[in-house]
Amino acid sequence: SSIAKTSAANTLHQWQTDTLRSAVSTNKNIEGDATTAEARSAVAKLHNFTQIFKNAVTVSGTDQSVTNIGYGKQMTHEIVKVAKEQKTDIEASIFANLPSVAGNSTTARQLGGLTSYITSNVTNIGSGGANPSGSVPGATARTNGTQSVFNQTKFDACMQSIWEKGGNPDTVYLSAAQMSRALGFVGNNNERATAQNGNVAQLISIYMTPWGSVSFTPSRHQAARDVFILQTNMLALASLRPMKNEPLAKNGDNVTRQVLTEATLVVRNEKSLGLIADCTA
Repeated sequence: SSIAKTSAANTLHQWQTDTLRSAVSTNKNIEGDATTAEARSAVAKLHNFTQIFKNAVTVSGTDQSVTNIGYGKQMTHEIVKVAKEQKTDIEASIFANLPSVAGNSTTARQLGGLTSYITSNVTNIGSGGANPSGSVPGATARTNGTQSVFNQTKFDACMQSIWEKGGNPDTVYLSAAQMSRALGFVGNNNERATAQNGNVAQLISIYMTPWGSVSFTPSRHQAARDVFILQTNMLALASLRPMKNEPLAKNGDNVTRQVLTEATLVVRNEKSLGLIADCTA
């Protein structure tokens, strides 16, 4: 829900990414002089494949006819549940260390997850670990390495790397285990009593660094070894077929409906994203 929503027109979804040239202090010109245009290369194109997320539920004719205590019709209750479950499947796929797969008659299409695109700002790569290989972003997964403990120094180093490449990250996604370590960052006033109501707060609402301020969001749907630092406006979910529930053929004394979404992840510029990899869970 924190990233943009856009439309896909094909199972191979393409988008453009670009960078600014480095700043120079020599951009000075003589008054009245002729202007010489500089040649520019074509904008880079990236892509990802759409993935079909599909679930179906069957409810007996009897269950569909009675009114259940607390939630009414059984099918309505199940469809709402399945939609929520499918959304968490989509989130888990975005965070997963999986490459994009074109698919065929025997292999399902697969969207490439975040780790298959992030290469510029990866810190704490353990022994044996490596960024995704190859010249096509998203086409290969990263190689996990020996794990080590996540700490503030590693986090700040990744923030600095993102800033130096022009990024402005705003959100950190991390597991409960890594969130517990983040609560120990120096400078975080993580235990304070409020006189009015006696509450004790232990959280990081905003973490301020010389390289920008970010909010920390614990995530249930990512690997504990990964800590993501994201500029969320550089990400989007592109839908070829937005989530929809529809009836399936009746084959007895029951009612069957399916919930289906076809979508993919868009990484508009991976230089705005960071990963602290191979963290001990």
